[in-house]
This record gives sequence, C-alpha cells and structure tokens, in this order.
Amino acid sequence: MENAYIAPVVGDEIESGYLVIEGGRITALGAGPAPTVLGADRIDGTGCLVTPGLVNTHHHLYQWATQGLFQDSTLFEWLTGLYRTWAGMDADVVYGAATAGLGWLALTGCTTSSDHHYIFPKGRGDLFEAEVSAAREIGLRFHPCRGSMDRGQSQGGLPPDEVVEDREAILINTEEIIGKYHDDSFDSMLRVAVAPCSPFSVSEGLMVDAAVLARTRGVRLHTHLAETIDEEEHCIAQMGCTPVEYMEKLGWLGDDVWFAHAVHLHDADIRRFADTGTGTAHCPTSNGRLGAGIARISDLLAAGAPVGLGVDGAASSELTSMAGEMRQAMLFQRAVHGPTALTARQALEMGTLGGARNLGRQREIGSLEPGKLADIAVWRVDGFRAAVADPLCALVFGPTPPLARLFVGGRTVVANDELRTLPHDQVGRAGLLARKRLLRQESQ
Repeated sequence: MENAYIAPVVGDEIESGYLVIEGGRITALGAGPAPTVLGADRIDGTGCLVTPGLVNTHHHLYQWATQGLFQDSTLFEWLTGLYRTWAGMDADVVYGAATAGLGWLALTGCTTSSDHHYIFPKGRGDLFEAEVSAAREIGLRFHPCRGSMDRGQSQGGLPPDEVVEDREAILINTEEIIGKYHDDSFDSMLRVAVAPCSPFSVSEGLMVDAAVLARTRGVRLHTHLAETIDEEEHCIAQMGCTPVEYMEKLGWLGDDVWFAHAVHLHDADIRRFADTGTGTAHCPTSNGRLGAGIARISDLLAAGAPVGLGVDGAASSELTSMAGEMRQAMLFQRAVHGPTALTARQALEMGTLGGARNLGRQREIGSLEPGKLADIAVWRVDGFRAAVADPLCALVFGPTPPLARLFVGGRTVVANDELRTLPHDQVGRAGLLARKRLLRQESQ
C-alpha cells in the first residue's frame, strides 16, 4: 500500500506514505514511496485514508433478527417485550444473525468484534458454536463472551424464568467453552470472555463465581452496568448500593474487566475505573435510541480510564456501524460539553486502540506499528470527500466513507465495499432468513 494518508493512532500521521504487510503482520510504514519487496502486490492508495481496523467491544449478534421492534420503549420495556421472542432462537437463527451482523461490521471497517450472548434456550442446538462458525466464515477476529442469566422474575430479576439457567450448569458450560475455544496466542482469531448479563438478571453468587472462574482460567470479564437510572434505582432498592459499588463489592473492578454502557456514573465511580484500569464499552447510538442518556466519556478519558466503542445489539441500534459510532460518540459529547469535548482523533483512538485495550489486545491490534497484526481499514476519501481539508475529519465528522479494502491479518475481507470471504448477497439474506425463522418459532 502506497501513496495513502496514514493515521496510525500511535505516532505521527503520514500525509503520503506506505505500509508493508508480510506474514499477516505490519513490517514497515513510513513517508514516501514503498520500498521494493520481491513478489509483493503493490496497492495504490491514492485518495485513501489508512487506519487500524475498528474494534467493536459490545454486541448482541442474535438481535439482528429482531431489528425495528419496540421503537419507542425504555430499556426495561424493550427487554421485557423481547425476552420471550428471543427464547425461541435456535442455532440456525444465531448463525444467520451472526453472519449478517459480522458481515455488516466488516463492511463498515471493523476487523475485531466481541459478542455478548446470554440467552441459551434448552434443546435449541449449540448457539455458541453457531456464532463462532459465522465469525470464521466472515473472517473477523472474534471475542465472544459466554453470557448468562440465573435470576428470573420469581427471584426479583427482570427476565422471565423460562430464559434463565441454573448457576452450576452455567459455570460448567462456561469452563467447557473456554477450554474448547479460547486461544491466547499473539495472532489469535478467537478468544473468550466470561460475561454474566447484568446486576438485574444475575445472582450475586453467579457474579462472584464467574469472576473466580475467569481469573483462574486467565480470561476477561464483561457485563452490562449503569445503563439507565432504572438500573441504579433497582440496585439501591435490592442491593443497598449503586451499580459500581456493587461491582466493587463483588471483586468486579480491575484491568481484566470492561463494562458495557456505564452511562450513569458518579465522580467516585470514574476515579475507581481509572485507578483500577476498568474499561468501558461506549454505545452511543443504543443509549440514544433507548433514551438511556449520554455517558461521561470525556470525563473517563480525562481521568485515564480505558474507553472503547460498541455498536450494541442491532435490536437497539439498527444497522449501526462502528464508524458511525465514532461520529455519534464525538457529537454526543460535544452536544453536552462543547466543541472541544471530543476530537476526531480521540474518537478514532476509542474505536481502535481503546477497543483493543478493553479486550486485552493492545499489544497486537489497535494501531499501525511494525510487528502488530495487519488488521487495517482503507477508506476512500477522494471524490466528494476530497473537499474536506482533513481526511480524519472526512471519516469521523461525515457519513461513513466507502471501504476500499479491509485486511484481517493481511487477508482481504472486503474490497471495494463488497465482502470477499462469503458471497455478498448471501450474507444479507442470512439475516432476513434468521428473522423469519425466529418469528415463525415465536408463533408456534
């Protein structure tokens, strides 16, 4: 790749430069023409902006099959309205939804995605394997989280009892999944996290046991936290403390933990996140769609806490892209705190290196540096976008630019806005078929 504007996130930007990929890793980058490498393919990046691939740190891929429902509901209304529909999912639904969801992420510049799957209806096939298979076929680096719920309505929780699991069964299956799938090698395409769903759907015992299991097996911890005022009121009424105080009591703060949302934080919470290295997955579109509020991202960054971005489940952020979340994050902060609250470059860093930190992969991905994995997005900023003085402004301030190329470990996953790993149209149809199958299951 040569003649491109390169934004490495770490280090100086290069107005016209080159980047060399060998063996799935970045081996060189710099200003001017590319060096001669025998047998190499040369890609002309004229009119392009090169960035690290985007890193999505919170998703619910199965929700691709339930987009467009409960459009004007709060989080709790939305959840209670959809739980019984989701209870009808099977492995085919999850595979189709994950294929479409991951394909969409790839088409919008994402090279690594997490997923938080926490509903496992009995007798519906291997749902975890279904999404892992989808990720392998699309070709994204994947960090699925084995989610869980064991606290149904009969025990004071939010979900109906038919969608929760037995605590011991959850722990046994989670350990099996770690043993089967987790790969901690440098160039790993698949890592696993332990992720009880939320304080209002999980017992205290499961939260504690999950943390012990994760730390014993050397994997990361993830859950929803402080998404709405309703959640804070629920925690105070039932646990006698705020959500962050509850997590600290259970041993759930640390540099191996990242929380989704963290919208409603107190000053003391932000200090604790920074002091302990606890991460946040900021999901501005979903938070806006559900009326949850605007997270204090500028304050978290100023305090030195890790912050990445997440698109959240498609049922609360229809067709949201990772590039779109950079724009939303920046605009939301500016709407509240003024035009210097978050810059385009800070938004890009959250969408790349910040996300890598949340997933514990900052040594391997998230910036363009020699020795790092060749997870790279190449955006077209020519044509109409050429009139924008700054290519980073064209990427973050405006609509998502066309994607000229997406590399994952040096492999082309997207070229000229089309998937190259699976038939492009087939991936879109997979999401529609998943929706039809799920709604048919619900009606039976």
